[in-house]
Amino acid sequence: MSNVDYKVLVGLEIHVQLYTRTKMFCGCELAFGAEPNSRVCPVCLGMPGSLPVMNKQAVEFSILAGLALNCQIPSFTKWDRKGYYYPDLPKNYQISQYDLPLALNGYIEIPAKDGSFKKIRIKRAHLEEDAGKNLHTAGNFSQVDLNRAGTPLLEIVTEPDMNTAAEVRTLAEELQRIVRYLGVSEADMQKGHMRFEPNVNLIINRAGQEFKTPIVEVKNLNSFKALENSINYEIGRQLDRFLETGETMEMGNKSTRGWDDAKEVTVLQREKEEAHDYRYFPDPDLVPVRVNEQWLNEIKSRLCELPFSRRMRYTKEYSLNDYDAGVLTNDRQVADFFEATVQAGGEPKRVCNLLTQVGLKLANARGCAITELGPKPADIAQLAKMAQTGEISATAANTILEEMVKTGKAPRELAEQLNLIQKSDAGELEGIVDEVLKSNPQAAADFKEGGKKSGKAKGFLLGQVMQKTKGRANPKVASEILDKKLA
Repeated sequence: MSNVDYKVLVGLEIHVQLYTRTKMFCGCELAFGAEPNSRVCPVCLGMPGSLPVMNKQAVEFSILAGLALNCQIPSFTKWDRKGYYYPDLPKNYQISQYDLPLALNGYIEIPAKDGSFKKIRIKRAHLEEDAGKNLHTAGNFSQVDLNRAGTPLLEIVTEPDMNTAAEVRTLAEELQRIVRYLGVSEADMQKGHMRFEPNVNLIINRAGQEFKTPIVEVKNLNSFKALENSINYEIGRQLDRFLETGETMEMGNKSTRGWDDAKEVTVLQREKEEAHDYRYFPDPDLVPVRVNEQWLNEIKSRLCELPFSRRMRYTKEYSLNDYDAGVLTNDRQVADFFEATVQAGGEPKRVCNLLTQVGLKLANARGCAITELGPKPADIAQLAKMAQTGEISATAANTILEEMVKTGKAPRELAEQLNLIQKSDAGELEGIVDEVLKSNPQAAADFKEGGKKSGKAKGFLLGQVMQKTKGRANPKVASEILDKKLA
C-alpha cells in the first residue's frame, strides 16, 4: 500500500448555529436543553397558513462571517425551498439558499508544516434553517424534538483544497475561533452549535494513469477528534477498496457515511442526492435580500482583528513565540485582557506567563472567564513590574496572583504580607555571602579552580545564599556578589 502514489482531496462543509435569541423565521426562543417541543409555534411546526418572517440579525451575522472569510457579498440574494421528507422536518422542505448565497468566493489561511501559510478557498456561505432532532433512546420507537427546527444555520463550504486530516482539523479550529471572535456563534460542539461534514476522495496514480475514487461525505461530526479520525480512516478505506475493486468516480455514486466513534470506522448510510433531487425553487413566502452599500458598511464596521492576524502581530510586536501567541489569541476575552495589561505597563512576556501559567488554569478550574477572576489588568501589570524589577521572583509572582484571586488584595500588599519581597540590598547580602563562603571553603576552592566543577560549585553556593535568606535574596544581585568575592 505504501508504494501506491496517491493524493488526498478534502472539502469541508461546516454548519454553524448562529447566536441569535430567536429562530430564523419565527419568534420562538432558542434554548439548549429545554423540554422537548416546548420552543415551537405554527411557523416552525409547518402548520398550514403560517408565514415565515426573516430574522435580520441572522442575516447580518452571516454577512459579518462572510466578510471575515474574505468573501464577496452580493447585493442581491434570495431564499429557496429544498424539498425532502424526513420526520424532523415538519414542512417537508427546508428554507435554504441555492444559487444565490449571502457570501461566496472567499478564503481562509492556515499554517503549513514548513512554516508558510496555505490558502483554503471558501466556495460559499449560505444561510438556512436547521431541522429538528430525532431521539432513539426511549425504547423500540423513535421520538422527534422540534425545538431545534428553524434554528438559523450558516453553512460554510470550502473547495477541496486540503490534503491531510491534520489540515482539515486546523481549518476547523480556526473557523471556530473566528465565529467566536465575531460573536456570531458560541460554537460549542457539545451543544451542536458546530457540525462538520468532510467530503473525501483520492486521486491515485497507477502506471501513468490517474484514477479518482468516489467522493464520500461523512455526516454530522461534532468534535475535532472525530473529524480528523474519520478522514484518516476514510483515506485508508478508499485506498483499500480501489486496490481491491478498481472502483472509480465514474463507476460509483457519491455516498454518505456516518462515523462510529466506538469502533472508529465509517458506516455506509445512503447514496448522495444531487441538487435536482431536492427540487429547489424560490420560496414564494419570503422577499429577496438586497444588501445596499450603507448596510454593508455598517456590518463591516463590526469586524474585529481576527485570531490569525492577532497571532502574527503578537509574535512581531511582543516577541512571543508561536505557542504563547496561540494560547493568548485562542479566546478573544483573554487576548483583550492581555493587551489591556500590557497597555497598563506590564512587560509582555511576563504578563503572558502570569496569564497562561496561572490565570487560565484558575479560570478553567472555576469554570469562568479570565476577566471574571477578580484582578484587573492594572493589578496584574503592577505584579509583572514587581517581578521584572526583581522586587519579587517569578515563582513568587505566580503565588501572589493566586492569592490576588482568592483575597482581592493588591499585589504589593500580598508580597509584604507573605514575606516575598526579595532582598536586593547589596550590603546586607554581602554579609550573608561571606558567611556562606566561610562555611563552604571546598565549594569556593572548586569554583576558583575553574573547569566542570566551577559551575556546580557556584550553583551550590548560590543555593546556600537562597536557603539562608529563605528564598528572599535577589538571585541576580547575589550572583554578582559571589562572582566579585570569588574572582
